[in-house]
Amino acid sequence: MTNHRERRVYAPDLGTAPGGGDSAGLPADALAILPVREAVLFPGAVMPLSVGRATSVAAVQQAMRDGQQIGLLLQRDPQLAEPGTAELHRTGTVANILRWITAPDGTHQLICQGVQRFRVLDWIGGHPFLAAGIARIEEPETRTPEIEARVMHLRGQALEALQLLPQVPEGLVQTVQALESGSALADLVAAYLDLGAAEKQEILETLELTPRLDRVSAALAQRLEVLRLNAEIGRQTRASLDQRQREMLLREQMAAIQKQLGEDDGKSVELKELTEAIEKAAMPAEVEQAARKELRRLERMPEASPEHGMIRSYLDWLIDLPWRLPEEKPIDIAEARRILDEDHFGLDKIKRRIVEYLAVRKLAPQGKAPILCFVGPPGVGKTSLGQSIARAMGRMFVRVSLGGVHDEAEIRGHRRTYIGALPGNIIQAIRKAGTRDCVMMLDEIDKMGRGIQGDPSAAMLEVLDPEQNDSFRDNYLGVPFDLSRVVFIATANMLDTIPGPLRDRMEIIELTGYTEAEKLQIAKRYLVRRQREANGLQAGQVEITDDALGSIIRDYTREAGVRALEREIGRALRHAAVRIAEGTVTAVHIGAETLGAILGPPRFESEVAMRTSVPGVATGLAWTPVGGDILFIEATRAPGTGRLILTGQLGEVMRESAQAALSLVKNRAAAIGIDPALFEKSDIHIHVPAGATPKDGPSAGVAMFIALVSLLTNRNLRNDTAMTGEISLRGLVLPVGGIREKAVAAARAGLTRVLMPARNRRDYEEIPEDARSRLEFVWLERAEDAIENALA
Repeated sequence: MTNHRERRVYAPDLGTAPGGGDSAGLPADALAILPVREAVLFPGAVMPLSVGRATSVAAVQQAMRDGQQIGLLLQRDPQLAEPGTAELHRTGTVANILRWITAPDGTHQLICQGVQRFRVLDWIGGHPFLAAGIARIEEPETRTPEIEARVMHLRGQALEALQLLPQVPEGLVQTVQALESGSALADLVAAYLDLGAAEKQEILETLELTPRLDRVSAALAQRLEVLRLNAEIGRQTRASLDQRQREMLLREQMAAIQKQLGEDDGKSVELKELTEAIEKAAMPAEVEQAARKELRRLERMPEASPEHGMIRSYLDWLIDLPWRLPEEKPIDIAEARRILDEDHFGLDKIKRRIVEYLAVRKLAPQGKAPILCFVGPPGVGKTSLGQSIARAMGRMFVRVSLGGVHDEAEIRGHRRTYIGALPGNIIQAIRKAGTRDCVMMLDEIDKMGRGIQGDPSAAMLEVLDPEQNDSFRDNYLGVPFDLSRVVFIATANMLDTIPGPLRDRMEIIELTGYTEAEKLQIAKRYLVRRQREANGLQAGQVEITDDALGSIIRDYTREAGVRALEREIGRALRHAAVRIAEGTVTAVHIGAETLGAILGPPRFESEVAMRTSVPGVATGLAWTPVGGDILFIEATRAPGTGRLILTGQLGEVMRESAQAALSLVKNRAAAIGIDPALFEKSDIHIHVPAGATPKDGPSAGVAMFIALVSLLTNRNLRNDTAMTGEISLRGLVLPVGGIREKAVAAARAGLTRVLMPARNRRDYEEIPEDARSRLEFVWLERAEDAIENALA
């Protein structure tokens, strides 16, 4: 531990073997040296020290055995466990050992008093502790007017500081007043000043009295400013401020004190945690730059400021967002098929398209995948298909409900200038998922509105555009966020309300209603089990037969999906749960014959035969947002002047179809066998029942034409036949849409024949096999074909 460059050996005077561990004493101009980490002892001051190093303990024990003083030197780096001679300052303090205490746990405490300064001349080796030859430094006692003035000024500063302190050591004021020596007063004030070890060491090494007095006076002046500010704030606080203002001023006081003490550069625990979190968040360079800028603002801002909470919330959002892209998980196509078949019955075309989608994502994970949009009536499984896709891909699933959203800020977020501002639903969902490659379901995208706050569908254009969403900018964040890895899946009940540009960004996949056979399988495989578990029933406690399920489907529900079916099954099972809970039975059997007592009388019945038993009533087929349905067209005539009366809340297109049908009947009256004079003497009234429901579209043209022919020829229509198609003035039957839904509705209503436009043959393959097997399809080219096949 000796410095060979400065070493001077006193071996002839030591009487020890070179390198030995014992010492017979030190020369008169040498001292045992005690290194200290962060404390500086001034002459005249008393200071306790904890001694832990073995070399330091040996140095103190040697000084006590020899009855000598000890030298204290400050080490340059306080973290060093065993400093060498080069790591110690050369100027220190000679100290008398007042007390040496060894605690029961083996720790040592030293109480010493500073005597005078010294400078190290040479280091002495051969001892188990540091030793050095020293030169003692005598204190100058020059008395000049300049020094006397500085002494008086420093004494005045010290007395003022003692008056401002809340607690003062006993006798310290008298000591300061009694001291005449300038060096002793400077050392006493420096010893009590709250300075760092480096600053105190500089004062200790200042040997000239005038510079030393100036340095101590300048340091004390800074502390006096803080003490005066503290006293003034304390007076104001006690005089007139309430609790909240007091807390704010105390924080300001703390910041001012830290600034005056030079301690404001150290971050608080909160700021350190935020700094570490920003570093770990793996933000892009632009985002990290914005976060650090806000962090610097937060560091300078008092906590009582209203903007403090806003900045903290903004930083929390930036930190919590998943900026790091997770590893791409492999997609198992066979497992994806199994999951889709397990979760959904039927929907073969939809499943095939989803498997194709997953296959493309597997082969080109970095490619721009299309945005899928499931369109169909309620209850057919659109949302659950999105959950199945997430399961198949092994990704998190989040759902964003867009129904009723009419504010653009719901998509893009609010600007941070507003109170309570938040990011938009897209960023909130990303944060909830905790990953950038989640599956996000945009539910009810067709039900977004438009208000005075903007058009949210316009904001969705950027979200759903693969060419733009890699730099989506939320108004709250103010920095770009990459949405290109998110798998977006939208759902809608109808396409008409989706703006064209938004619809163009999505691949439309239509989900139509279920047939009775499909509903029966869905009920047996999923709905009964789910409702049984929801109502606390075991598998052996209740049995519901296939006939009962079929009766519920036919007589108690009429829908494209299965939501109402599940509710009715739940009602039946709750009836069983009541009986089992009462203890009257241990198991319940639910058959078709018991449904009337449980669910009440049937809500729906086939009224086709009853309605078509008179001339002038035709059965049409209609498409609705909740699936297909049958539609009755009723026509009657009364004496009049040839007017056409239309009722039933018909839309403009449907009213025009009725007018075209009447014109065609008048044109073909002779061929059909109708007296043309009948039109001039009669008013014809066409009515479509369910008058509270608006109706529109051209597909009822054939049914209106046949209803008029039936009325005017007084011939009944076949009660097992329904028809759809647009009629033209030339007698052509034109194609219409919704063929699958209309065929399913006809089969559900118990009909056996459907008349459809011949140009809709291309849609035949889309019709479910169950409906095709129960229906006879007649393809119409002209109006005469309809007359031939519809009239009894």
